[in-house]
Amino acid sequence: MEILDNLVYTKDHEWLREEDGKIYIGITDFAQGELGDIIFLEAHAVGDSVEIGGSVATIEAVKTVADVYSPIAGKIVEVNALLEEQPELINTEPYGDGWIACIESSTSIDSIEKLTSQEYLNFIGK
Repeated sequence: MEILDNLVYTKDHEWLREEDGKIYIGITDFAQGELGDIIFLEAHAVGDSVEIGGSVATIEAVKTVADVYSPIAGKIVEVNALLEEQPELINTEPYGDGWIACIESSTSIDSIEKLTSQEYLNFIGK
């Protein structure tokens, strides 16, 4: 299991990366492992508004179906089109090509409830 130090994490098992004023969201390596083989992803549309705690996507895995939540309010400005044809990228590259959505927010990532990599490891008991 991999947890990267340059990202921040949530208790809902999302990772966040701020880049050029936009926030990229994906699920952690731990979360994808718990879900099992991911077979489908339905992301919300570009232009949709999202509130804190609102869903940005739904993941369908062999074991279950799960929502991906946004820890920040804003507008979805990009969704990962690669996942339409290759949802398994979330399993194989959760921090790379497996990112899910990008949100533009007037709020800084520093103002939200988040965990460092070490805090996240402690949270999941690793």
